[in-house]
Amino acid sequence: MNATTTLVGQSVNTNSFSGHALVVEDDHSIANLLKIHLTDLGLKVDLAFDAESAFSLMQTSKYSVCLLDWMLPGIQGIDLLKKMRAQNNQIKVLMLTAKADPDSIVLALETGADDYLSKPFDSKVLLARVRNLLRRTELQNQIQEQRKASAQSEDEMTLDGLNIHFLKYIIRYKGDDVHLTPSEFKLLASLFKADGLVMTRDQLIAQIQGDEVNVTGRTIDTHVFALRKKLGAWSSHI
Repeated sequence: MNATTTLVGQSVNTNSFSGHALVVEDDHSIANLLKIHLTDLGLKVDLAFDAESAFSLMQTSKYSVCLLDWMLPGIQGIDLLKKMRAQNNQIKVLMLTAKADPDSIVLALETGADDYLSKPFDSKVLLARVRNLLRRTELQNQIQEQRKASAQSEDEMTLDGLNIHFLKYIIRYKGDDVHLTPSEFKLLASLFKADGLVMTRDQLIAQIQGDEVNVTGRTIDTHVFALRKKLGAWSSHI
């Protein structure tokens, strides 16, 4: 809290975000003004006027960003931040405080704040900082989704209606099971993973060669013929 804190300027909604924000500020007038600005960005906003209430809200709601005042009644904002990070709470935190000295800034950032803004501050600067944090959150979410998709693609792939699950040895074409021999499955899996690259006979032989299987170029031809017969119209991909 700081009695001289003011929010200067009018907010300009240059970007709209979806998400949930938490404002932790004991000065009700500042908290409500921050809520107006964040709502203008498209965010749903909750207010907490002390650290205990804020921590309670964090247990039941998932927030994209938190605007956290340092000087709170009871538990200080910096201590709430420590508690959040100790629980691996990865909410993006913008620390708001009248403490502008380098030591306080370093302490906040090393404790886990993602950004730091000294009071008094201009509303345009505040919103720019918030938008930056939200963009970082969106980017992290995209990366996580890509990693999930990548992990899934390692287990299964789909091409033009044909789905192959590498771990379960399951092939489905347009929803119907396709029954292949183990060697036929290995051959098809190798072609799938090649992702359109041309594979030589020797490469294909190496993929399906086993301790008890003697694979030759003619064997590959036989398996390819069988695959084309079993896969019907999809065989044009082979």
